[in-house]
Amino acid sequence: MGAIFANHLLRFDGRGAVHRHRQPHRAGDRCKYAGSMRWVVAAVGAVVFFGASASAQPNERETVSNGRAWYMYFGDHTLGESRWGFHFDGQLRMEGAFDRRNQLLLRPGINYDVSDNVQFSGGYAFINTNGLIGSPPNFDVPENRLWQQIILRQRVGEVRLTHRYRLEQRSIGKVAESSLGEGEVVGHSYVNRFRYFLKGTIPLARDDRYFAFYNELMVGFGENVQQNIFDQNRAYAAIGFRTGPATSFEIGYLLQTVQRPTGNMVLFNHTFQLGFFSSRPIG
Repeated sequence: MGAIFANHLLRFDGRGAVHRHRQPHRAGDRCKYAGSMRWVVAAVGAVVFFGASASAQPNERETVSNGRAWYMYFGDHTLGESRWGFHFDGQLRMEGAFDRRNQLLLRPGINYDVSDNVQFSGGYAFINTNGLIGSPPNFDVPENRLWQQIILRQRVGEVRLTHRYRLEQRSIGKVAESSLGEGEVVGHSYVNRFRYFLKGTIPLARDDRYFAFYNELMVGFGENVQQNIFDQNRAYAAIGFRTGPATSFEIGYLLQTVQRPTGNMVLFNHTFQLGFFSSRPIG
């Protein structure tokens, strides 16, 4: 594995915003972009494959399909010239385009850049989910979470890859209806989760655009895991737009396949995503 990450490494952020300007491409680069389009086709095929594989669940499980929209900000900001930096992502996840809030996620953290291509991070996350299955309807279910991760970056030809390995320690609220008809937190359940995220970006013919894809697998572990080790899978494809040397945004589609803890229900969330990314330094 060391050889894989030692070759063709390039500094770029974990979500696709490249840390340098790219020069305009001339007619002589057509062959290179033909190769890029082959990578795009292969990446789309991989996303479809992983999404379909995660969707292949036994017939005896109840399946539910939903329409979702996620609006997101991801920031990784170094502190001056140091190796230390600040991470923050905030996500508003809706049912439909703007029908009803499904989930709010706030995740601050601290980054440490071991090198241009290796980064350690850790932090805290707060998640508030409305209408979580298994809880009273339309009640907010809070979750407090600690997380630690390592990001490895590499380049294979024109494809820039990001590998992210994340551990999470999750304290999820148990909500019951109070005598006043309101949601009341009556306890917490503790679960561990491991996540592996692989993202690729491929430049397109226009210098300010790129194709992005990722797949993320999440598995639970520990004594409180119930009927499923598999927690969820996310398969994603998008078009990215660079708005500056350290800023970009992406518009794409995500298939989120979620297995409920009891193991007898699977959710297929067909999700529109709009994400903004920044790696501007602070100071």
